[in-house]
Amino acid sequence: MADLTDRPLITENDVRGVRIGAALRINEKALVTPLAADLARERHITLERVAAAAPYGRGHSRRIAIGADHGGFEMKEALKPVLAELGCEFQYLGTNSTAPVDYPEFAHAVALAVARKTCDLGIMIDGAGIGSCMAANKVPGVRAAMCYDESSARNSREHNGANVLTLGGKTISNEKMREIVQVWLSTNLTEERHRRRVAQIDALL
Repeated sequence: MADLTDRPLITENDVRGVRIGAALRINEKALVTPLAADLARERHITLERVAAAAPYGRGHSRRIAIGADHGGFEMKEALKPVLAELGCEFQYLGTNSTAPVDYPEFAHAVALAVARKTCDLGIMIDGAGIGSCMAANKVPGVRAAMCYDESSARNSREHNGANVLTLGGKTISNEKMREIVQVWLSTNLTEERHRRRVAQIDALL
């Protein structure tokens, strides 16, 4: 039996390393990508969810799911200390290098973490931020916004109640990323007129 209970995200590559017909132990809160789930079914691999010895993180009130593809990997590394400075914990959902990967898989994982409420908010970084925004918004309950400056960051939270932020690792600097993230995390949806409009967005099919 394979054991990956220390992983917050189970990918296709994780499943590919398990022998056909075997059982794979995963954390009860782990996210399983659609490709990983399909491969497990094809290879008759049973995913057994078990409780972890300890929860992820240290219990701060605000927990951020973060992800990146190869184009956003370097900016993601620069994002980690920014979140730490702001007093946020984070759950990192990949990727782990600049080797080419498909951004929808990681954007989907970040969006699922927010939709399932294992994280409060999400931040996903790819080359331009556009594709990940489209992918994240496929998940019900997610309102992803691609932001490029402080104004768009503030508006996405204050007017639109964005719960996932997407950024372009190849289109903005690390300093601009820092400014955007600081504004985005410090802004909330408070006015009733904006709440009403966000509720209308959520009601759309």
